[in-house]
Amino acid sequence: MNSFTYVEPAEPQPEIPLAGGDVTEGVVRVGDTVRRPVGPNAPLVHALLGHLEDVGFAGAPRFLGFDAAGREVLTYVPGEVAGRPRPEWLADEGRLASVGRLVRAYDDAVAGFVMPEGVRPDQGFSLPPGMPPEPPYPAEVVGHMDYTPDNIVFRDGVAAALIDFDVAKSVTRVDEVYNAMLYWAPLSDPADADPTLRDVDVPRRCRILADAYDMSDVDRSRLVEVAVLRTRRSWFSMRRLAEERGGGWARMWQEGVGDLIKRREAWLDRNGPSLHAALTAP
Repeated sequence: MNSFTYVEPAEPQPEIPLAGGDVTEGVVRVGDTVRRPVGPNAPLVHALLGHLEDVGFAGAPRFLGFDAAGREVLTYVPGEVAGRPRPEWLADEGRLASVGRLVRAYDDAVAGFVMPEGVRPDQGFSLPPGMPPEPPYPAEVVGHMDYTPDNIVFRDGVAAALIDFDVAKSVTRVDEVYNAMLYWAPLSDPADADPTLRDVDVPRRCRILADAYDMSDVDRSRLVEVAVLRTRRSWFSMRRLAEERGGGWARMWQEGVGDLIKRREAWLDRNGPSLHAALTAP
């Protein structure tokens, strides 16, 4: 899809601020559209959204162009997201399963996406020194990779759409499921989990997500390994994002996200066997 200037309707409409996630600021709703600042990964995101529109994937906004202020214009996706404080329904296992199905539907829809010439993922930071290696598996899809409760839209209690594709990049399907588990199982020390999810059965919830995604046996066997490697890398990437991009990234680092990541790594080391057993049991 080519970039172009969005034609505003004749009747002016008010800008209504929308609550964003941890790092996206300045997002507003104008009528049936959303206006967002243009991020460093915009060329890939716009091409990706164009592909999803072309293949008829209904679970994503449409990119409409740029407004007079230079902001992205996207279609507004109606529904319910889990703001803060998190709602009790975050723990609902039926909703959890629907997240797994939506992630699978997205990955299947994007499987045929070919990046346009000259377009590559841009995560907005340079490679930090000492960054641990990535998991040793070839990329399969351009994943969403930010399945936080803020970025999944529900309708009638079912995950129906994804928003905020800013960190889209080439990954494996295991990476995609791990990312969903990270926020929805959740994969974290219970002390760092949202109160709504602090006492849930995490291995069981991982199994629900894996089953809903229809995860292959091979991918299930790789999940814990990928989770550990991605967690180790995230400490370095989060620190570099805080240094180079500031804003919400710096705030998260100052609030202790680095320590949280280290606790997650220790928790995965302790609980990896039980997660693996739950994922691979007949």
